[in-house]
Amino acid sequence: MKANSTTFLLVLAVVFFLSIMPALSYCGEKTNSTTKDATEIITPKPKPQPRINGPLVYGCRPGNPFLYRIPCQGEHPINYSAKGLPKGLTLDPATGIITGINPPQGEYIVTLKAKNEAGRAQRLFKIVSGETLALTPPMGWNHWYTHEWRVTDAIMREAADIMIESGMADVGYQYINLDACWANTDKNNGRTQDPLHFGPLRDGQGNILTNGHFPDMKGLVDYIHSKGLKAGIYSSPGPIDCAGFTGSYQHEAQDAHQFIAEWGFDFLKYDWCSYNEKVVKTADAKISLEEMQKPYILMGDLLRHQPRDVVFNLCQYGMGNVWEWGAKVGGQCWRTGGDLSVESDRIFEVALRNAEKGAYVGPGSWNDPDYLLFGKFVQMIGNTWTKDQPCKLSAEEQYSFMSLWCLLAAPLILGGDIAQLDEFTLNVLCNPEVIDVDQDPLGKSGLVIRKSDQSFLMVKDLADGSKAVGFFNQGKNAIEVAVNWDELKISGKQLVRDLWRQKELGVYKQKFSVQVPPRGVVLVKINISY
Repeated sequence: MKANSTTFLLVLAVVFFLSIMPALSYCGEKTNSTTKDATEIITPKPKPQPRINGPLVYGCRPGNPFLYRIPCQGEHPINYSAKGLPKGLTLDPATGIITGINPPQGEYIVTLKAKNEAGRAQRLFKIVSGETLALTPPMGWNHWYTHEWRVTDAIMREAADIMIESGMADVGYQYINLDACWANTDKNNGRTQDPLHFGPLRDGQGNILTNGHFPDMKGLVDYIHSKGLKAGIYSSPGPIDCAGFTGSYQHEAQDAHQFIAEWGFDFLKYDWCSYNEKVVKTADAKISLEEMQKPYILMGDLLRHQPRDVVFNLCQYGMGNVWEWGAKVGGQCWRTGGDLSVESDRIFEVALRNAEKGAYVGPGSWNDPDYLLFGKFVQMIGNTWTKDQPCKLSAEEQYSFMSLWCLLAAPLILGGDIAQLDEFTLNVLCNPEVIDVDQDPLGKSGLVIRKSDQSFLMVKDLADGSKAVGFFNQGKNAIEVAVNWDELKISGKQLVRDLWRQKELGVYKQKFSVQVPPRGVVLVKINISY
């Protein structure tokens, strides 16, 4: 009886052990074989000691206001300091928020420092004062896919609070971006019956008017700034935006001044919408490139002359190969296609299309495939406004999604409900080693070096000489995917690190291969300086 009990306990122990082992197999000169459940949270929890995250390089324009919150994980309270901070900038040691006036043109190497009871950390941070903004892709949250025309001042303030409380700001997310539906509309809109949305479109001087849900736009922006975060706003070059609310047509200079100089916004999404229908009065397919560029040239020039740094997002869905000219008209990022919500089940195809445009990506110039569709959403189903619609992607697809956007150096703007972030969603959004691939200062886009019907390899060169490699499986069954060193144009011993799990996998001599789960990814960094 005793022997049987012992055997039974041993069997239970083996079953338990097998059930908790993560599912991943690495092959090459050495192999580690494990298994995992597809919904496993694989990003390690932050350690108690400080870890400074965020970009290594930051662009600004001389003489404008400076605002930067040091992204730092670790147990609070944390005390911050900085060595080499340019004259005119001040760091709050309790919050890690740097404010002041952008320094004269030049490059300034700053050492950011953080300490708490558990330890210390430091990280180099280069401030480049000149004409180029967004030296790394913007990171933040946008309300549209969650709230659409139900957005309010309170929702935006809550989003700023949650970006801090959730830890998103600690890994580099900083923009709280307002989309459509903050202005007034008329009763012929057809999109809303909310009486607070209706009213005069502009005042007697032509200034755009906010609707009843936004009684104090400057107060809202000041609140977001008080958190060390930045604020974004939305408009259209047409007379109305995509939701039927007031656009900027024939009031561009007034609106640019009001958005930036008076209210203090740091980001403008400029959505094509009614411009062709109401202004050009022709189909998109027939509009000339000159006419397509015209409203963006106008607004881009106006933004450059505002007394504040503002990132300009061209939202015109890739028309006219915008990636070829978006930077020339003053943009820092531009949509390369339609709304991702329409084809969220085709993230691999969307990413592959964007990889083909990688030659146009670089510091201050970013292809934007649209927002990160993680977490929960609200949408109209029939005539009913339905909340809490879950992400349509499997867990493995979400890891693939985030990995692809980071390899592509795409803006990381969350479209899901920031007020309903569960542990799994935060694990996808907030892995600092994965985000470092996106924010790498070299600013390269990943290239597809090999593709089959079921798998492909995407490789991104990094500033430290290493390579980030994504092994992607588009199929329904797990497969082994390998890369040889000659494909990567490297040789000798290479240290391979799993970025999602933040652990070293070993040293490999000629190749690396791995089992990739269905619709999933394995994202590694290959350290060629080992």
